[in-house]
Parts: sequence; structure tokens; C-alpha cells
Amino acid sequence: MRCMILVKADKNSEAGVLPDQQILTDMGKYNEALAAAGVLLAAEGLHPSSKGARVRFSGSTRTVIDGPFAETKELIAGFWLWQVKSMEEAIEWVKRCPMAHAEIEIRQVFEAEDFGAAFTPELRQQEERLRTQMDAKR
Repeated sequence: MRCMILVKADKNSEAGVLPDQQILTDMGKYNEALAAAGVLLAAEGLHPSSKGARVRFSGSTRTVIDGPFAETKELIAGFWLWQVKSMEEAIEWVKRCPMAHAEIEIRQVFEAEDFGAAFTPELRQQEERLRTQMDAKR
């Protein structure tokens, strides 16, 4: 199963405070362990919400809202995408994360089979074409 691991933003990440060399070193070792175990698919940190925007949809209306956004507890500072055998394995990996103060959320990624009959053979072919295109651009 694939999981997205979401690192919640805090006042420091929203203020644009960057990690120091020790944190970068520790996270690098952690990411190397994830990669060596075949778990790591992607890992990225995000700029603060002050550099972001939201688009609100209401029928045919699209409203752009520039950051920063007030509710820090709802914001994401970074993420990993992992391939694991179970939620328990993801939890065990998260527990090993070298962060001193953080809140990390684990969410399972939908797979094609999760959509049942609504995901028709034509839609599956379209999905496969898109994934092939994305992989070719990497």
C-alpha cells in the first residue's frame, strides 16, 4: 500500500525558519534508510503558506485566496510518499523520524482497485497512459 506522510506546519515552518545542518543530516540519514528499505517514493519540504495560494470552487466560480493562511494546524510543511506493507509498518517508520517536535499524519493513497466498477477499463487505460507519460518525464 502507498501512504502519504504529512508533516504538519508549525509557527517556525510558517515563519520560513529553515532546518539547521544537524537536522538536515539526521533527516538525510532517515531518508537513506527509507530508500534502502524500498519504502521511499518521494520526499519534499514545502515553503510557508505565505508563498502559496488556494483556489476555492463554488459551482462555476473560482476564487483565488493568497497566503498566508491563518490556521497553522491545517497546514502542511512537507511530505513523504511511501510504499509499505501495512499501516503498522508506516507507523513504525514514522516513530523513527528524527524530529524533536512535530505532528505527522499518515494517509493511505487510493489505488485503482479501490474505485470498483466505476473505474472502467477505459479509465484504467487512461490512468496507465498518464503514469507512463509521467514516468517518461522523470
